[in-house]
Amino acid sequence: MRISISNILSLLVTTILVAGCATGGGPYEITLMPAPEVYDDGNIDPFVDGDLMSEEEQPRILYATDRARAEPGDKRYPYYTNERGYVVRLGTATIEFGYSEEITWDEARRISLLKNRTADYPLKVAEVEEFGALAKSIRPFDEGIEADEEPGRRFIAEIERRLESSRSKDVYIYVHGYKVDFENPVLVASELWHFLGYNGAFVAYSWPTTAKRLAYLSDIENARASARALRQLVVYISEESRAERIHILGYSAGTRLVSRLLADIGMLAYGLDDEELERRVRLGHVILTGSDVDRAIIGGYILDGALRVPDSVTIYASDADKALGVSRFVFTRNRAGQLSDTDEVGPRTAEFFRQTDKLRLIDVSDAEGSKTGNGHAYFRSSPWVSSDILMTLLYDLAPAERGLVWGDTLPVWTFPSDYNQRMLDALATANPHLFPEAE
Repeated sequence: MRISISNILSLLVTTILVAGCATGGGPYEITLMPAPEVYDDGNIDPFVDGDLMSEEEQPRILYATDRARAEPGDKRYPYYTNERGYVVRLGTATIEFGYSEEITWDEARRISLLKNRTADYPLKVAEVEEFGALAKSIRPFDEGIEADEEPGRRFIAEIERRLESSRSKDVYIYVHGYKVDFENPVLVASELWHFLGYNGAFVAYSWPTTAKRLAYLSDIENARASARALRQLVVYISEESRAERIHILGYSAGTRLVSRLLADIGMLAYGLDDEELERRVRLGHVILTGSDVDRAIIGGYILDGALRVPDSVTIYASDADKALGVSRFVFTRNRAGQLSDTDEVGPRTAEFFRQTDKLRLIDVSDAEGSKTGNGHAYFRSSPWVSSDILMTLLYDLAPAERGLVWGDTLPVWTFPSDYNQRMLDALATANPHLFPEAE
């Protein structure tokens, strides 16, 4: 078999790309992301209502995964491998939140909100408790796995316990990118839940990705296979829990699962009236960051009904995302998370974006911290972007209500230079109870 120069070049470029899409500092530990800008001036404290974690020594995050279990004594994988497990396994993970025994939990929370921390703040997975496999996810081909409703019931009970003690009655799901082990999404979901003030119930969805340099293409195949499992999880939570809404945050290659979920549920919606659809799937805000999905593919999903079910679909995009620039080179197609070539948007396209309120395209190119590293993981590195995401999820604010500005030439929302003040003013107007001193 002959290998062309273009094949070799694509392989080399893919190798470079792999180094840019993983989040965090390693397979078992990450450093806590910068505090979102919304907390910078100290006026807003996400923990004022007595969060769930004040009753526990260490945070416990819910997780779901279709990775294969690690064998006893496996020195590489303590919990789950990077192979496909096919069924959805449910459980909780205990997180060590980077504070010593001499520091109280209240002090740890205060330190986490500091914009300029004097030291790294590591997060580690201390322990994992698996409940078992979700019965509805077990296929006829899964030999040796018996269908048991108890794991699903325990999982829903944990969701209900969190919702009962929270002012938010929503579930949040984080779907990671490629080239990470099981622990990474668990830790990222933990820090996001932390900055949500432990409101609602947060679930880390860990699909099988391989922490190796040449794993990009195989991970894409895994993304296609895992999209069905993610859909099963979302529908199960909708049908079995009292959650008011289920919000999903997808990152990088993980947006392939999330966008496919939207497509599948959009097609399902064709056969359901609004009342039945509300009972079956209560999707809230769906957010795609650093989206490594072909623009034409996600555009087709939208045209086929992907916008009917969720409250909104937000696509964050950047003109400085080097990882997506390489991905575009490999596939020769623009990615959803890129802003390249958007200067060619015609009047019909511009009008579509103006008239389609549920679809929100946000340019992060000028947001503080968005160009850190290779400019790909800005949802963690940029305090402005993380603030914007949190205000969407927790306070249900539209872009203008969050201080964003509609573009003069492109049909996108942008971060103005005075975003911080605009954001605080908008938040004070929409939620004055957050600023008791000003009342």
